[in-house]
This record gives sequence, C-alpha cells and structure tokens, in this order.
Amino acid sequence: MTLRVGVVGGGQLARMMIAPAVEIGIELSVLAEQKGMSAKLAASAVGDYHDEQTVLEFAKSVDVVTFDHEHVPQPVLRALVEAGVAVHPGPDALQYAQDKLAMRAKLDELGMPQPDWAAVSDAQGLQAFLDDHGGRAVIKTPRGGYDGKGVRVVSSGTEAEDWFAALAEDARGGELLVEELVDFRRELSQQVARRPSGEVRAYPVVETVQRDGVCAEVIAPAPHLNGRLAEVAEQVGSGIAEGLGVTGMLAVELFETTDDRILVNELAMRPHNSGHWSQDGAVTSQFEQHLRAVLDLPLGDPAPRQHWAVMVNILGGPTEEGLDVRFAEVMAEHPDVKIHTYGKDPRPGRKVGHVNAVGDDLDDVVYDARAAAAFFAD
Repeated sequence: MTLRVGVVGGGQLARMMIAPAVEIGIELSVLAEQKGMSAKLAASAVGDYHDEQTVLEFAKSVDVVTFDHEHVPQPVLRALVEAGVAVHPGPDALQYAQDKLAMRAKLDELGMPQPDWAAVSDAQGLQAFLDDHGGRAVIKTPRGGYDGKGVRVVSSGTEAEDWFAALAEDARGGELLVEELVDFRRELSQQVARRPSGEVRAYPVVETVQRDGVCAEVIAPAPHLNGRLAEVAEQVGSGIAEGLGVTGMLAVELFETTDDRILVNELAMRPHNSGHWSQDGAVTSQFEQHLRAVLDLPLGDPAPRQHWAVMVNILGGPTEEGLDVRFAEVMAEHPDVKIHTYGKDPRPGRKVGHVNAVGDDLDDVVYDARAAAAFFAD
C-alpha cells in the first residue's frame, strides 16, 4: 500500500516536501488555503484550515496529517485526534509552538535555559519588568507572530499601549510576553527529528543571520562553535523534543550569549528556514526527515555531505519579471549553486526562494551563495 501524508497549509514548506515524497513513493496531499499557492502541485483540496469539517474531510484520504505552519486551531486539532486521525505533531505538542507564554512556562518546567520572562497585562506590569532588567526589554504577542512581526524592543511601559488596548478590547482578555533583552553574540538553530516510537536524530547546530527580523543566511555547521556549547544545544533540542512529545521536525532557535551560554529563543514544530541548507548539504534533508518521522519510519542520517553548507534567502526578487528570467545567468556564473524557488510573485521583503552552496572552503561557499542570490535582487 502507498503511504499517504496530508499537509495542512499550501506554503513553500509543503512545496519542498513534494520532491522527497515522490522519491520515496509517498502520496502527498495538500490542503491549501487558496488556489495557486506554492504547493499547488500537490494541492488536492482548497479550504479554510480553521473549519473543522473541512480539515476532517481532507484527513479521510490520508494516513497521517502534518503541517506547513503552526496556526491550525486547537479545537480543530483535537477534533482530528478524536476522529482517530494520526496527527504529527499532535495538539499537546503544538500548543507550545502556538503560544509563547505557554512555551516559556513549559520550558521552565523542563529546566531549559531561557531568558528571564514574565506575562504582563498592562503598562504598569511592563514597566516593573523594565525597572528590574536594565530599562530595556523585548515584548511579544504570544500568538501569531513570525519573521519579526509581533515583536518590539521597548524602554517604557507605555510603548506597548496599543497592544494592551487590543487585549482589553478582546472579550477574552489576555497577556503579553516580556523577555529580558539578551546580550547575545549570534543566533543559532538546533534542529532535531523525532518519530512517534521515540527515535531522535539531531542535525548540526547552524548559525542564522537575521536582517529586519527575517532570516537572511544560514551557515552549517555554525563556525567556531565551542564544542561544549554544541553539546548543550543538542541536549536542549533533544530534551525539548522528548519533553514536549514533538513528532516530526523541531527547530529550536537559540541565542549564543556573550558569556558563553545557550538560551532558547523560540520553537517551530515543522521544517524550518534554518534547515533549508540540508536539501543539498545533508545526507537526509529536513523535508525527507519530516516525512519519515511523521510516518514513524526509521530516521535518515542528518550528517553534512561536505564540510560547509550556506543558504541565502532570496528576498523580494525582480518586481518587473519572474525569477526564471534570471536563471540562465545565475546558472552560468555559479554552476555549483542550487536554486530553490517557491512559486511566489516577487514583492519587497517577501521570501520567494533560496540558494544553497556547499564545499570545503567557507569563504568560497559564502561568496558563491551570496553572489548567486544577488542575481535575483531588483
């Protein structure tokens, strides 16, 4: 029998699961939010993932349901489980990727290293936290933020008044998450895969470079990483996967502090931008690994194929024409670089693709990846 995986969400992460699914012989179906999305090649249904009946109907044709994003509401997730659908990751795990306050509380319970934090419901509470943490802090909306959205650095309790007002207008009330402003040297990401029967495999720790709150580059493995910190990062990633019962890919975004500590920033329970390098740089890509994991198949080798891999995102792209008109020139100038595009129309700041370069000399690999991505700049 053909193994059947259903992906809720039609974005680029679902799109990049298609090729490994075809290679293995997995039947991949996608519930896309609308027609023409990145994963349209596998979109067997179009509908609202907030609607319980839509998602239940989609699930009837697959063996396991997984996700392109973490935004499917908990009642819908739990309805799937109650209907006997295999859901990976399940609602008990996904709640900690959906709500940053719940995540912080749970990671404290698990003893994971993280910034000082608090839940605040008004300007007075925020100001009290600021007074205790050097006068500056990071405030976040607990749900829905990504790529720098829903995040502010503040130095006064009044700088989040609009967010507090929005909470007050919401009949349910609520709180914001405030965190200490971490003095960090760089940002890292630890990816691990875990399958329902418990096997866990960790990828190398990578360095991520953020620009305007958006991931711009990834270097795998993270250069000059202290061996002890690499071990800690792997222990943290595996500990969170097991402690939360994550099934599938987990990305743990980390701070490497100036005093040589590792602190957890955020979690993503799906393939992640920090793992795109693995498509061309690892024995098993994160997309194949995710499919293996959610189907409870033995996990693949996450080891690098070459010493270095560098991923550079294509952000924006040429607004007057499609990305494809630049392919020939890029391929001629950088024949060793792999181009991955998402089937999206270019617009300023939008992630429309990425390039991967691999090799034994980091300077050469970084140059090739950056130069290839630059061909797509408008």
